Amino acid sequence: MGKRLKKQFGSLAKALLALGALVLLAIMFFFFIDTSDNLSSVTTSKEKIVEIPEEDFDKIENGIHVATGFVEDEGMRLVIQNCVGCHSAKLVTQNRLSAEGWQSTIKWMQETQNLWSLGANEEKIIEYLAKNYGPVSKGRRKNLINADWYELK
Repeated sequence: MGKRLKKQFGSLAKALLALGALVLLAIMFFFFIDTSDNLSSVTTSKEKIVEIPEEDFDKIENGIHVATGFVEDEGMRLVIQNCVGCHSAKLVTQNRLSAEGWQSTIKWMQETQNLWSLGANEEKIIEYLAKNYGPVSKGRRKNLINADWYELK
């Protein structure tokens, strides 16, 4: 009777294992179906997609190009024409590079990302980027005034 019982438990274990695998596959399938609609527009929780009407695309408010967030200055239109077609304007505005850094980034994009030759516009684009999105030197914060200090125990 012991061998028969072991054989039955072995068969039951195999059946449960197969059932578990099927349930796992079903869960993965439903997860994929549920998220596949969203894969083309993955955004972070902080990022919101904002639709800008075509007539407002060139709108400037307080010195900022509304559609891209770029600072209004000479060369801004060239940056919009040559950069925003491939990636978000945020990718530009979040970086703070020197003229050499921007030139190196452009060269890297041309070598690895199929960026076309910018020709005579390259110098104007780099000037705009270095002036408006150059490195910002940050010093120490100001000393605290009227702070209530206490001893940690």
